Amino acid sequence: MIVCLGQEPSIAHHYLTILRDVSLQKDRMKFRNCVERLGEIMAFEISKKLEYETVDVQTPLGKKAHSKLKQEPVLVTVLRAGLPYWYGFQRIFENSDCGFIGAYRQEGQEIKIKVDYVSSPALDGRDVILIDPMLATGKSLVDAVSQLRKKGNPKSIFIAALIAAPEGIAYIESQLGKEVPVWVFSVDEKLNHQAYIVPGLGDAGDLSFGEKI
Repeated sequence: MIVCLGQEPSIAHHYLTILRDVSLQKDRMKFRNCVERLGEIMAFEISKKLEYETVDVQTPLGKKAHSKLKQEPVLVTVLRAGLPYWYGFQRIFENSDCGFIGAYRQEGQEIKIKVDYVSSPALDGRDVILIDPMLATGKSLVDAVSQLRKKGNPKSIFIAALIAAPEGIAYIESQLGKEVPVWVFSVDEKLNHQAYIVPGLGDAGDLSFGEKI
């Protein structure tokens, strides 16, 4: 299942405009701040799908029934590009347990994704939000879901991206079916021969933290 939040006008489009603009991307702080804000927006939208309970809150003048999260979700991000996006989620789900996955591209005739680090709490019965700003081929996220399921049996898994390529979405659906919904702000045109999203925004990790060697 694909949930594209960019189909309706919202402030998210304003931040996406800044992220994509090559003339503004030189300002790393502005870039990271916009990614964080989009993380907050996405977290709010996904929060509507979580489970709540009713509690009575005592105010100075009486009591009021309110909804409260039964349990905060586990926030998992793919290093390093996912860190600013994850931080936006963490600002909404302030007491969440967190996990981290190290994944990188192995360049060659066929681009492969290597997952070599997984840190996660126990996941039995938990809602998990897997956070990665760019959903390109989808291979790293499918591998990440496989690794996370070794840590327990989650109640639900949400994949949260900023921008996705149709090829990546198709790959995730072919491997995971529709039981893992993919939430995005934009589904772009395609992948290029280097497996980067077109038009996309470039390398989110490099734009946030500097070019790697």
